[in-house]
Amino acid sequence: MSEKHLRYTVLMEKNEDGGYTVTVPSLPGCISQGSTWEEALTHIEEAISGYIEVARKLGRPIPVEITVPMHAENAGI
Repeated sequence: MSEKHLRYTVLMEKNEDGGYTVTVPSLPGCISQGSTWEEALTHIEEAISGYIEVARKLGRPIPVEITVPMHAENAGI
């Protein structure tokens, strides 16, 4: 079986007390955080990998990307 590369949209939110929280709309419950933008992205990549690994071990389907509507108030514009 050939390995595919999956891409997921992540939503990053700056926390009031500093740092960032990141969620993956296509992967319910997949959430992470980091002190910096880069750290948060690294952590969510690890969380996505773990999510997919567990889904495979449990024989569950791997979710595919879903479209998330973007609103100006969510984009920090």
